[in-house]
Amino acid sequence: MAHDGSHHHGERTTTRHPSPLPHQRPGAATPFDLPSWACAPRPEAEPGIYRLGYRRIDPERAEAAKVAAWPLLLRAGLNAVVAWLAFVYGVEFAIAGTTMIGVLPSRSAFVATSVVLTLNVLVLGIAIKIFGRMGRWLEVWRRYVAPLLSRTVTQEERAEEEAPAGGEAVRRQDPWDGLREGGAGEAAARLDGEAVGDVDYVRIQRAWESAQADPVFVPAFIEQVAARGAAAFAHPSESRELPGRREQHDLLVGQVRLGTAQDVPKNPMGHRAAGFALDPALLGTSVLAVGPAGTGKTARLARPVAEALCLQALAGTACAVVVGAADADLGPDAWYDVVIAPGEPSSAYGLDLYGVAQSPDEAAARLAEALLPEELTARTENARTALQQVVGPFHAAYGRYPGVRELRALLAGDPDALAALVKALGTVGRLAVHERDLEYRERQRDRADDPGALLADRLALLDRPAFEGAFATDGTGRPPFAMRVLDHPLRVRVKLPERSHPEAARMLSRLVVGQFVQAAGVREDRSLFAGLVVDDASAALDATAVRGLQRLRGANAGAVLLLRTLVDLPEALRAPLFGAVGCRMAFPGIAPWDGRLFSEAWGTHLVQETAVTHTPDTSGGVIRRVGRVGRKALSGTTAQTESVTTRDVERLRWSPSDLAHALPAGHAVVSLTAVSGEQVPPLLVDLRG
Repeated sequence: MAHDGSHHHGERTTTRHPSPLPHQRPGAATPFDLPSWACAPRPEAEPGIYRLGYRRIDPERAEAAKVAAWPLLLRAGLNAVVAWLAFVYGVEFAIAGTTMIGVLPSRSAFVATSVVLTLNVLVLGIAIKIFGRMGRWLEVWRRYVAPLLSRTVTQEERAEEEAPAGGEAVRRQDPWDGLREGGAGEAAARLDGEAVGDVDYVRIQRAWESAQADPVFVPAFIEQVAARGAAAFAHPSESRELPGRREQHDLLVGQVRLGTAQDVPKNPMGHRAAGFALDPALLGTSVLAVGPAGTGKTARLARPVAEALCLQALAGTACAVVVGAADADLGPDAWYDVVIAPGEPSSAYGLDLYGVAQSPDEAAARLAEALLPEELTARTENARTALQQVVGPFHAAYGRYPGVRELRALLAGDPDALAALVKALGTVGRLAVHERDLEYRERQRDRADDPGALLADRLALLDRPAFEGAFATDGTGRPPFAMRVLDHPLRVRVKLPERSHPEAARMLSRLVVGQFVQAAGVREDRSLFAGLVVDDASAALDATAVRGLQRLRGANAGAVLLLRTLVDLPEALRAPLFGAVGCRMAFPGIAPWDGRLFSEAWGTHLVQETAVTHTPDTSGGVIRRVGRVGRKALSGTTAQTESVTTRDVERLRWSPSDLAHALPAGHAVVSLTAVSGEQVPPLLVDLRG
């Protein structure tokens, strides 16, 4: 019976090391401040921007901020002097003008005074408008005057000025105001007295939103919170935090901060110097990251995303499947509910080779695609048929799918295995239905191109003592994990035996990725985001998996795929893979032929190109010409004129050469597409924290 994700959590939890308290972050010096975090502003922003603490950038203000202090102050002072002179002489000129046309002498003293004041104000306003803009007085005020004034005011006065109305301040700093207003004041009072972490807060708020959908559930919500406090509605594992948590997360909007977008002209203005983050809206279009080993793909992308998905699973908003080598740093085992390590005898779980198949024919087809490498894809159709000819009859005879050893014997044509299968089919009365398949399989056995022999050889890679009990279907081995449980907030880690059994690891990676893509697409309950992280996807992708990636966008699911180079993939898969994913990342040292695909996908944009031309100066009369001759005789240089031409030209956003040689260490270039279709052009991002 496949593991359904709900029967073994308690057993695993008792063997875990105690996780940190949810209110005390690992390595944090101070307790978690829930009111400040929950009530902090999170302004709407473009995809990829870390919203917590984000402030929109005014382009004019950003340009002004680049001006150095002394040139800024000097220009402001000169404009102030000129503005004063313009004001003084402008007022005199205006008064003289009104006197000439007879306005002032013919009016009373009150009217004359009013006219003079009006002229003063008018001229002063014009002078400030013109010279204040040229002198950037607002920037001087923001940089120097305003901070100086704020330091002269006492702390008490600032507190009085900044504090809003009392009731509004209390409401904005109360993370449980929704519960109080919705009639769950008792639950809010219980939570006020406890240390609540961000995982707890998001999980309880999600439960509250579900309870509000039907008032009948509100009393049950209040009862649960009153009984368990911050542990209410806990994850089945009872974990409320991840040990060894490193990254900066904002679980309220599902973001994990990976770095900072650089303040460079190639980056869009809104992203410059802003935090760079990924969330389910971006992961839902899937991420492809390419870069050689040692450039930080695992440490700066795969592990943080795995950490984010595991935290979201604890909060009840996601499920995570993380695939990588046994020694890959994708978080400790304590992060996960299910750890599948086929090469380790101590592993608690096995893997269901047949996944979420709805029929024996479908199960055989998926297994055939996983067993054969891409160089043998031409034989996939025959292999699929051969597997169906034995899997279907076996399932009909025994009510289960065959294990690795049983399947290998049937494909190799073992007489005893075939005889036992025929006898079992006769016992259940299904021999007539499957007799033709078995006869055809028997005829194929003696042919030189028998796909059954090829499949038997491939299965021999999984029929090793190191994998004993890892793929059992008869209940004698480890409990098999089946990918059909993606509608539960499970955290799954698949450890591939890449060092000891590299070819078996490649087969298993294809199998797991194929099962995930299939399972995520057929889920009936898609309320949880289903996230897949593959640390090395070079052998995990085939044509079926690439087609399935495109369907994940509408299934509230997505994948993060890491590659050392696109050359590891068959050429026929490279362009379709680029089209199937919405987010693309290039790491330093990427090969030029890989960079060409990124460059073509990112296209061109208009840039202003300035050309400077120098020509000999031949202007002027006799005196200027004599002067130029003398200058040339004395200095050896010819007087020249300079002409500047500016035009818009199309240039590649990032050329293959730039991607291969110009990226600094610890950085990456990433383009983003959200599930909604909103796109962000390539960003240069510093991923070093």
